[in-house]
Amino acid sequence: MRVYLPCTLPVLARAVEAGQLGPAPLTGYAVTPALTEWYASGDTEELEYVALTEAARASLRMLAADRADGADTAPRRVVVAAEVPEGSLTGGADLDEKARVRLAAPVPLAKVAAVHIDDQYAVADIEAAIAALPAADKGDDDARFTVDGAEAHELMWYATQEIPDLLH
Repeated sequence: MRVYLPCTLPVLARAVEAGQLGPAPLTGYAVTPALTEWYASGDTEELEYVALTEAARASLRMLAADRADGADTAPRRVVVAAEVPEGSLTGGADLDEKARVRLAAPVPLAKVAAVHIDDQYAVADIEAAIAALPAADKGDDDARFTVDGAEAHELMWYATQEIPDLLH
């Protein structure tokens, strides 16, 4: 089953060094039965896009958390797409997150199918979204608009053999 794992460039670099994404448990996003039921009119490709978008939102939050901790993380959302056994996923407890899943084990890099990452053109909007997240979470409509603006940027697709180039 395809799962989309939110990530950042430093986390991806550590995964490459370790040979796996982890430690477990990991939060990911996938085409779950709850998502399929909720988005009844969508085909598989549309549902996978929803899961990818949710992972990109989680990546934005990871970037914001890194910045809050003082890390100088590049403002680019990263999502790792991996193939995992369906039995290794459990649904999340949050009913609002219909695509959210938990993985009980690390994901070997050999299971990674692709990496999705923001283009350099998105950096300014991602920076603005990171700065606006706290106010957006408090209900500020203008801040929510800024955060949503990050989603106007499509994540670029990269093959696994391109990962080393992304990290330089």
